[in-house]
Order: sequence, then C-alpha cells, then structure tokens
Amino acid sequence: MNVHHLELFYYVARHGGISAAARRIPYGIQQPAISAQILQLEDALSTTLFHRRPFQLTSTGETLYRFIEPFFSGLPEIERSLRGGAAPRLRIGCPETVQREYLPAVLRSLRKRLPNLQFSLLSGRLEQLEQRLLAQDIDIGVSALIGKRPEGIREQELIQLPMALVVPEKSGFSAAEKIWDHDRIDVPLLTLPQSDPMCRLFQQEMRKRGIDWYPSLELGSIELVTRYVAEGYGVGLTVDAPAVNPEGTRLLPLKDFPSVPFGVIWMGTLSPVGETFVEEARSVARRMLGV
Repeated sequence: MNVHHLELFYYVARHGGISAAARRIPYGIQQPAISAQILQLEDALSTTLFHRRPFQLTSTGETLYRFIEPFFSGLPEIERSLRGGAAPRLRIGCPETVQREYLPAVLRSLRKRLPNLQFSLLSGRLEQLEQRLLAQDIDIGVSALIGKRPEGIREQELIQLPMALVVPEKSGFSAAEKIWDHDRIDVPLLTLPQSDPMCRLFQQEMRKRGIDWYPSLELGSIELVTRYVAEGYGVGLTVDAPAVNPEGTRLLPLKDFPSVPFGVIWMGTLSPVGETFVEEARSVARRMLGV
C-alpha cells in the first residue's frame, strides 16, 4: 500500500468526503487528484473503502481507518515532542482593529508566561479566518462570532460588546431611535463590509423591527468608519468599547439590540500555547471592559 494514499484516505474518512478533505489537507491538492489516488488505493486492496453518495465507510473502510487513525492523528503531537525545547510558536489571525487595540495587551500578558514566544499575525474577518484555519495557515483566530462554524472548527466566546451608532459630535441626534423615527431614513449609514458579523447582526435586528437602512459606504475597519463619521459623511455602526470613537464624535447606544459576541476559533485540539493564549485573551478582555 502507498503511504500517501493512506494519508489521503485518512483525511477523507475523518472529514466525511473528498471535498471536505480537500479543504483540510495541510498542503495543496485538488479533489480530482484525491479521487484518483483513492481509487488507486481501492484497486490495490481490491475493495471499496467508502460509498460516495451519501458518504459512508464500508466495513473494510472502517477497519482500515481504525488501523491508521492513531498514527496520522498523532503526528502533530509527536512533532511537538520532537521539537523539544524549541520556542513556542503561535500563528494568530484577527481583524486590524483587534490587532491594534486589543492584541498587544494579550501578547504582553502571554509573554510573561511564555518569555520565548514567537508569533505571526494575519489580518482577516470571520469568514476569512475560518478559511485560513481550514487551510492550516493559522493556529487560532480572534473575531466577532455569529452563525455556525464550519465542520471541524471550534469556538469559545470571550466577551460580548454592545452595538452603538457613532455620530458627529455636533449632530442633532440624541438617540439612535430618532434616526429611524421618520418614514424615510435619509442619513447615510457607514459600516464594515456587510459580511462582517456585527453588520449581519445589526441588519437582522433592523429587519425584525421592519426598518430598511442599508450601508451607503462600507469601510475596512471601525477606525475608518468613525473617521469618516467625524468628517461628516454619515452615521456609523460600531461597538461601545474603549478606544473606538475618536475625537469629534459621540456614541448613541443601541440599548435594545443584541450584543456582539467576540471570541476565539481554532481547529481540532488546542496546543498548550493556544490554551494559554485563550486564558490571557479572556482575562485581558474582561479587564479592558472592567468586567
């Protein structure tokens, strides 16, 4: 038997199909190549290992998977063991706002416990971070969380932040409700991209209230949203948290709206350094908000 074919079969069996396996194999390989090599494995064994539609392991496939699973699933652990005293490493993905306003405090706390920690950073929002986890480009992501995670990705909420609207300091609006009290809202709405969890949560709540108010301008970060608000381009959607609204603006809390959950996401089992990161991330989040 070809060991590489066995590795591909392990991923297919573990993730329940060839397309799911292709998204999770930690190196580039396309579905047709996986299919062809699995067929070669089945030809070599003169048996069928799984039914394709719907996916289901045959009894022979179950036997083979039970035999090879301890080896392939144990590779990450033996790799960590063989690295011995190598410095702990962590690849982190998160939006730019988190990198600037939140992550430095987490990393300072983390380095007190892991002085030799080495880390790398990648920018991205929730959906991008999920794809990077599936591709094994990052070890952990920090993001607003909404909806269901893809298969294999786990999550842990750290804190919830209330939503708010940000308006120019001299704006005549005293409360958010004053903006949509009229039949027609003629104030431009400035937000993050509509795929962002906060925007989706806001629009879900607006639909429940029967209110249509869609973004006139989508910007790349909360800082940009508030900067454009300060310049008089409209009203922005943000979170009520420290260090997010600049001089020249003020917040209108969205008191009856759901809060935005923020947390961490990862694949499989967290490494010890990943677990330490989550502990410190939770502690710093609560400390920053006085919880």
